[in-house]
Amino acid sequence: MEEDQEELEEVTIATTRSSRTIEDIPTRIEVITSEELGEKAAMNSSNIGMLLSETTGVQMQQLSLSSGNLSIRIQGLDGRYTQILKDGFPLYGGFAGGLSIMQIPPLDLKQVELIKGSNSTLYGGGAIAGLVNLVTIKPEKKSELSAMLNQTSALGTSGNIFYAQKFEKTGLSFYGSANNQIAYDPDNDGFLNIPRAQTINFNPKFYLYFNPNTELNFGLNTSFDERTGGDMQVIKGNVSEENVFSEENISKRYATRILFKHTSKNRTFSFKNSFSYFDRKLVIPDYIFQGNQMTGFSEILFNFHGNEKSDWQYGVNHYYERFIEEKTDSFPVRDYTHNTIGGFTQNTTNIGSKFIFEGGLRTDYNFDYGVFILPRIALLYKPNRKIISRIGGALGYKLPTIFTEDAEKLYFKGIEPLIVSNMNPETSVGGNFDINYRTSFLDKFTFSVNQLFYLTRLKNSLVLRENSSQNGYFYENADGDVLSNGFETNVKLTYGDFKLYVNYAFTNTQLLYDNIN
Repeated sequence: MEEDQEELEEVTIATTRSSRTIEDIPTRIEVITSEELGEKAAMNSSNIGMLLSETTGVQMQQLSLSSGNLSIRIQGLDGRYTQILKDGFPLYGGFAGGLSIMQIPPLDLKQVELIKGSNSTLYGGGAIAGLVNLVTIKPEKKSELSAMLNQTSALGTSGNIFYAQKFEKTGLSFYGSANNQIAYDPDNDGFLNIPRAQTINFNPKFYLYFNPNTELNFGLNTSFDERTGGDMQVIKGNVSEENVFSEENISKRYATRILFKHTSKNRTFSFKNSFSYFDRKLVIPDYIFQGNQMTGFSEILFNFHGNEKSDWQYGVNHYYERFIEEKTDSFPVRDYTHNTIGGFTQNTTNIGSKFIFEGGLRTDYNFDYGVFILPRIALLYKPNRKIISRIGGALGYKLPTIFTEDAEKLYFKGIEPLIVSNMNPETSVGGNFDINYRTSFLDKFTFSVNQLFYLTRLKNSLVLRENSSQNGYFYENADGDVLSNGFETNVKLTYGDFKLYVNYAFTNTQLLYDNIN
């Protein structure tokens, strides 16, 4: 999290699409900058799990000891309520989110932007707990080449290479990585602490510069991953009555992305499109789960800068998600299709010298679940150079699927298909308030403290029930709410190149249904 005044002035935010610096945005955003990314990449270059786990109020929850799968819990809510974007493209939702944290390496990232709480105006449903936007490095005239080879004491080896350069009319960036993890059982209890894994990522991107104001870029994101965990003897091929359990995950991920952007004196037009295909096969003794997900995303966005004090965004977008399950047993397949069209507008306006207001409204129409109206407001108050305060709130929603943390723990075995007519989407209302104070003293020290308070109420939460009569499970909407509230405290003391962080998070999440609390 960047709170130092000198650094704040250099951090331009991409997630809100207004090209403002972080200190002039009413939406509370935390940024992990390139300096911190470099440190985390050196510590773990295979995935982004470590860099997110050290952010206050964020927990990396391990869903499977066998596969090492992780989900991002923000402010006490399950990982399915966190939306992960890459340069604003939603590539990691639904079924494709199952192993995403384990398959996103950090070396090609410029910064990571994190919004806690619902932010559905610009990006639609799914971001009830928060939003993580991974911003990649863009080519510059000066070429950039990075290479890294890591060897861990836990028998993991990874190699990464990144190259980017901008020429007169063209540009390119290339990122490739490979990771090999040997089965690791440090306590010799016979069960792997870290699964055997091989992962390859290949992400080229090409740029065309028609003139200084018009750009087209297109790229490909791919990931190939095989990981096997469980009993060490089974991994070695020694299956017996006592040694039978293993979990094998084989996945392939392909995603294309296109961005066209034209900027004139006071307005910007952009068009985005992405298509992704994710295939995963999960094998445990006597059971196989296999399926593939195809997703599409298209967006047209207009940005208007009426004057130095006001920004407007108008846009429409279309989300498409289709899951197809391979039939591997007598149980019904859990296929589904989500088709959603949305329109949105957002305004950010300076009110005098001390206040900045941001308001937005989004309307989505889903072909199965109908209309969702999502307002959002935020206000920034800056009485002087040392104090900044923000308050905001928004509505959110998430369409139901079987892909939850509870289902992942069961390997999706025995879970009945969702019936649209019997199911309601999950909806939320939430808000947060924070105040930030920063100062400098003795010409060398800077000190900052940020205090955040938050509250989120979730309705129609999906609950997995056991169906004893059919020896299986089914989903239904909870008959009460989920309430998450708490606070976060972040303190930073800086002296030259040395930084001391002190962070504290308190999370109080209550399940107010089934006559329990």
